[in-house]
Amino acid sequence: MKIKLSAIPTTAPEDASKKDYKKKTEKLVTRLGELQNIMYAEGKYSMLVILQGMDGSGKDGAVRNVFHTCTIAGLDLVSFKKPTEEEFAHDFLWRVHKWVPQKGMTTIFNRSHYEDILIQRVHNWIDMDRVKKRMAAINAFEELIQFDNNTLIFKFYMHISEEEQGIQLQQRLDDPAKFWKHNDGDWEERKLWNKYIDAYEYAINESTTPWHICPVDNRWYRDYFIAKTIVDKLETLNMKLPQPAK
Repeated sequence: MKIKLSAIPTTAPEDASKKDYKKKTEKLVTRLGELQNIMYAEGKYSMLVILQGMDGSGKDGAVRNVFHTCTIAGLDLVSFKKPTEEEFAHDFLWRVHKWVPQKGMTTIFNRSHYEDILIQRVHNWIDMDRVKKRMAAINAFEELIQFDNNTLIFKFYMHISEEEQGIQLQQRLDDPAKFWKHNDGDWEERKLWNKYIDAYEYAINESTTPWHICPVDNRWYRDYFIAKTIVDKLETLNMKLPQPAK
């Protein structure tokens, strides 16, 4: 069945207690740090976490709140912005592939290779034929690194409501501590909301590696959702710290 984002809540469950979920999140984040450290030491698996969503959906906050217990030596954070001239001169995945985590490492993509079928599609910089070919390339790329390098891929669509996005963008104007994030262009992109939703639904539904639709209107539930999703998977791997060499 096709995923329709409008049918999925952007808020925490109605019976969710902020206090209770924040306690659960603390435990999960602590455990995530332990598991990520074992992954780093064991060097058998790698992990790629993709945070993709509209402006104001809380990608930076999620990184800060969920991954702060992780071993820094085993963690990379990559933020993809407008390609450089050198990057434009290569295929669209060239700049992405070099950041794929080696065994033991965890890499977080704050935005990702999906920008090349999102913003480029919305602004008509590429046509649908190229979108489809790029989607096929993305699927092959993700399948390759999972099969060939034991890379665990967690793709989170940061599911924010249009109303909450407006609040978050306005806070960047009103709060001096957040003003540095303000960009007039974000308000222009907001006018294209429906086009972006269409582009995201296409990417989500055409992906062979499933997405996790993460409600982000309540930031405390966002953190819980991401931490639990990752920890639940890592717990199934039976990872172990290696023994010292004799």
